[in-house]
Amino acid sequence: MGSEHSEIERFQQRIGHKFRDKALLHDALRHPSAVSVRSGVSSNQRLEFLGDSVLQIIVSEALYRAYPEAREGELSRRRASLTKGAFLVGLARELGLDGLIELSTAEEQTGGRLRASSLEDACEALAGAIYLDAGIEAARSAVLQWYGPLAHRLAGEEPGDNPKGRLQELVQPAHGNTALRYEVTQTKGEAHNRHFEVHLHLLGRLLGTGSGRSKKEAEENAASEALRKWKTSAPN
Repeated sequence: MGSEHSEIERFQQRIGHKFRDKALLHDALRHPSAVSVRSGVSSNQRLEFLGDSVLQIIVSEALYRAYPEAREGELSRRRASLTKGAFLVGLARELGLDGLIELSTAEEQTGGRLRASSLEDACEALAGAIYLDAGIEAARSAVLQWYGPLAHRLAGEEPGDNPKGRLQELVQPAHGNTALRYEVTQTKGEAHNRHFEVHLHLLGRLLGTGSGRSKKEAEENAASEALRKWKTSAPN
C-alpha cells in the first residue's frame, strides 16, 4: 500500500497537479474492463468525454496566442496534430500513464496496457479529472506543462504529411518493401461509429500502435508513433 501511495504521489508531481479529490484521479486511471470486476466504481469513459473538450480548448487557446498571424485552417491543422490519437498515446507514455492504468486481469493479459486506445483515453480522462478537481486554470497549467514548447512539438509532428509513406522510405533500403505489416487488432462501436486499433510490425516486431475512426487513420497514427521512435533509435 505504501509503495502504491508513493507511486501516486510521484505521478502527481510529474503531471503538475496534486488532486484534492483522489477519487477523480483513480477514476481517470480506471479502464472500463476494471469496472466489470469491481462494484461501486466508475471507469474513465465519462472523464474521457470531458477531457477531450478540455484538451481542445487549452490547445486551441495556446495556439491562438502563440501564432498570431496564423489563419484558421493552419491553426486547425496544428491543433489536430497535437490532439490526435498517436500524439496523445506518446504523451501518455511520457507521463507514465501506461504503468498506472487499472485493468482487469483479462485485459492485462491480452495487452491492454500497451493498447493505444487505452492510453489515449487515459490521457484525455486525466485532463478532465484535473478540470473537475480544480478548474480550467489548473487544467491549463498542467496540460501546457505536459506539452512544453508547442513549436518543438509541432516540429516533430509535421502536420499534413504522409507518415506511412515516410516510414516506408526509411524502412525500404535496409529491409525491403514488405517488411512493414499493419494489423487491425480491435474494432469497436456501431457501424456508424467504428473505432479501430492497429498494431504496426517491422519484420514481426511491434513498432507502433495507433487508433482512429477509420482503418486508414489508425494506420497513419501507428506510423506516426513509429516515426517518433525512429528519430530516437532506428530499429536494426
